[in-house]
Amino acid sequence: MNPNPKVSIITVNFKGNNDTSELLLCLRHCSYPNLEVIVVDNGSPEPPFHLEKQFPEYLFIFNKENLGFAGGNNLGIRQASGDFIFLLNNDTLVKPGFITPILQLFEQKPEAGIISPRLMYAFEPGIVQFAGSKGMNPYTGRSFSIGWKEKDQEAFHQSYPSSTAHGAAMCIRRSVLEKIGLMWEGYFLYYEELDFCERAKKAGFSIWYCGDSEVTHKESMSTGKDSPLKTYFLNRNRLLFIRRNMVGIQKLSAFFFFCCFALPKNVLTLLLKGDTKRAGKIISGFAWNLTHLRLPENTTLT
Repeated sequence: MNPNPKVSIITVNFKGNNDTSELLLCLRHCSYPNLEVIVVDNGSPEPPFHLEKQFPEYLFIFNKENLGFAGGNNLGIRQASGDFIFLLNNDTLVKPGFITPILQLFEQKPEAGIISPRLMYAFEPGIVQFAGSKGMNPYTGRSFSIGWKEKDQEAFHQSYPSSTAHGAAMCIRRSVLEKIGLMWEGYFLYYEELDFCERAKKAGFSIWYCGDSEVTHKESMSTGKDSPLKTYFLNRNRLLFIRRNMVGIQKLSAFFFFCCFALPKNVLTLLLKGDTKRAGKIISGFAWNLTHLRLPENTTLT
């Protein structure tokens, strides 16, 4: 592998100009020598034109409408020229040397297609958000992360295979995109990276976690930690992911578990709290799947 392959960092902004500015300042101090940064504004009411002037070394793309997480990133990917595409949420903060350990792991693991770093909570010092994934139970559709809300420890500073990457920070080998195409845009928000990882694994690539690379994540700064918008898409897309990625008895089981256990439990919990708006969003997400039986195909890179 080229000793300094080109890395294209893509970040999507939507009404998060301050967060985006903080990330771009971090990237300005990145120690990796062969880097391009692409900022995609996803139809913000106040586009960050001032950031384009403040960071002339970066490429800015301004959408007239919100294309969602996958749509915004896909637009950036089409413009990227790197050997590796690093998707970074705009509400993340990085250290100068965060890229090198990931590229070293790619070199050690030629079968690796996607690698995510260790994610730490920004407002809970020393607490881990993501240290890899054990995957999703194919019969319930529930996923299990490693290290979630645990104190940082030596075990999380190792590198090992992971069932999925984390969408807030994931580095993709270009050959993955050339083989399986771009992220599917039907989710709009949440579950896109899980779907993308499933497609990558089916194509013969492995997913890895790199504990030597650290990224700090503010989490849900764009949608709000308990927003109705987040509730809607998390529930709608959980069922949508099951529809797209599971087959046979596993698909039937996961669908049954969601409809008969997860959905009524979550709705009842919110109603008991008096949160009728979010309870309604769960039901709306379920109803969407019943009225959208035909789904669009995946999008190729070219």
